[in-house]
Amino acid sequence: MKLLVVGKEGQVARALVQAGGPEVTALGRPELDLQDHASLAAALHAHRPDVVACVGAYTAVDLAESEPDTAHRINAEGPGSLAQLCAAANTPLLHVSTDYVFDGGKDGAYGEGDAVAPQGVYGRTKAEGEARVARLCPRHVILRTAWVFDASGKNFLRTMLRLARTRARIGVVADQFGAPTYAPHIADGLLRVARNVLASERPEHYGVFHMSAAGACSWADFAEAIFQASAEQGGPSALVDRISTMDYPTPAKRPANSRLSCEKIAQVHGVRLPAWRAGMIQCLDRIAAQGWDDEGNRIQGA
Repeated sequence: MKLLVVGKEGQVARALVQAGGPEVTALGRPELDLQDHASLAAALHAHRPDVVACVGAYTAVDLAESEPDTAHRINAEGPGSLAQLCAAANTPLLHVSTDYVFDGGKDGAYGEGDAVAPQGVYGRTKAEGEARVARLCPRHVILRTAWVFDASGKNFLRTMLRLARTRARIGVVADQFGAPTYAPHIADGLLRVARNVLASERPEHYGVFHMSAAGACSWADFAEAIFQASAEQGGPSALVDRISTMDYPTPAKRPANSRLSCEKIAQVHGVRLPAWRAGMIQCLDRIAAQGWDDEGNRIQGA
């Protein structure tokens, strides 16, 4: 299998390269740019992949409120261009999307059939990207995930560890719920889906799927779990002050409920991601093994 990953700097892209080895080629700017149709066409022509995975996106949720045109070009128009090219080449397209396409008002976990109702620019542009992919590429798989974290890059887990180096107490929102999902687990799921769509032409392999970690928690729950596990390794830790969303206003409104039902992908593709706590422990182990953080600080206990 030759898998071409659109986007190379993100957490999922790096995890795909590490998990897939020589099967995976990840391209990003300047060689490949979701805002440049010609660069997308050139990449597909040069690499002739068996499957394309679009993991690149404009993910600065708050900044998107003041840069809607850029977010639209990257999150909506770019995937649409890619879908057209994949359809012309009869190449399956796996497109990674987000829980932000929902408004977060549902009591239970969101299913693939629930209506999208994004609250901000990021969610709206991602929802439009989904719609374009579905409309323009018959062999599409849209994979919604949530609360992605990894041992590197910008994410909640690494932010908590950084803040704990200088603060004894940290206020964390306790009324937003979801499933923190480890990037390497997403990569494993993506590779499984890619192999499935190549192995057979079952119509049910295509469409919209949810793929996030098992279980759910609030951001405050996640922070407390991070600090407890980090402290057990001799790493940074802090006390968590549980606050409400109203106590921490942001330019973009976050979904109060980001829980996703993942039964469909389990039944169709045989993909069940591990529990979020398992991913968290693996991530902390990896950070500790690295010995240094991205800012050049020695990690306690490493």
